[in-house]
Amino acid sequence: MNQVATEKKFLAKSMKDLLIKRYLDLELRNAGVSTISIQKTPLATRIAIRVKKPSMVIGKKGATVKIITEKLEKDFGIDNPQLDIIEVENPNLDAKLVAHKIARQIEIEGNIKQIMRVNLKDVKEAGAIGVEIIVSGKVVGKGGKAKAIRVRSGYLKKSGDLLKLIDMGKATAYLKAGAIGVTAKIVHPDTIFPDAININYDWVASQTKEGQAAQEKIEEAENAKVVEVKKEIKKVEKKKKPSTPRPAKKKVAGYEAENLIKSAEGHAIPSAPKDESAAPTQVAGNA
Repeated sequence: MNQVATEKKFLAKSMKDLLIKRYLDLELRNAGVSTISIQKTPLATRIAIRVKKPSMVIGKKGATVKIITEKLEKDFGIDNPQLDIIEVENPNLDAKLVAHKIARQIEIEGNIKQIMRVNLKDVKEAGAIGVEIIVSGKVVGKGGKAKAIRVRSGYLKKSGDLLKLIDMGKATAYLKAGAIGVTAKIVHPDTIFPDAININYDWVASQTKEGQAAQEKIEEAENAKVVEVKKEIKKVEKKKKPSTPRPAKKKVAGYEAENLIKSAEGHAIPSAPKDESAAPTQVAGNA
């Protein structure tokens, strides 16, 4: 009997928490409710609500919070309820908010495939590792068959215990043709899977830079050695050359030029040849 009473007690508490969450979710639907957690303490019952727009929950001078607190005390019998309003930092990484956003856009615009593609891009740009959006129902229109449209991107687990690491949210869009269900699955940027391989890209980059610097130093040393060798070769070539430069040759016509060149080289100078053409001319003149 004690076990049955204990089970009934837990079931009654769970049903009460479920009704409280449904009431808050409906009452604050325009504020974009993400999650609601209830924690009972000896002094008070703390209710943490993560929302997209905290100002709509608080109201002017806390008027909305006071109304909700009085409603919880009166209708649900909660002693001293304390509401903690927490703002969602990035709504594009919250699966429930993304699903509700898609559902509202489908009700207003109706172009389902384009809405799914745009929201998929927004979630990926927000830094999600993986994302999947499923829209199921009479997506074609009135008279069409029900079907499911699925878009996905990135890394996403589909089965096993790792599904607990995936954030999942659901919403419903109500059209004339019927209700359309929207499911969003998001893997947050800080999620670490057991089979993940971590690479320290900063360390790799530093190692690469050091390797490049060492290679540059080696090349500089080799270039310096080549320059030194070239200088030594030039010095040796200068030593082999004669210290006294050869005299410049002057352009002198005929025999005088040849004598000047030979005297400079240290050769004996031959006697000048006789002018045979001039002698007969003189003899002819005397005759």
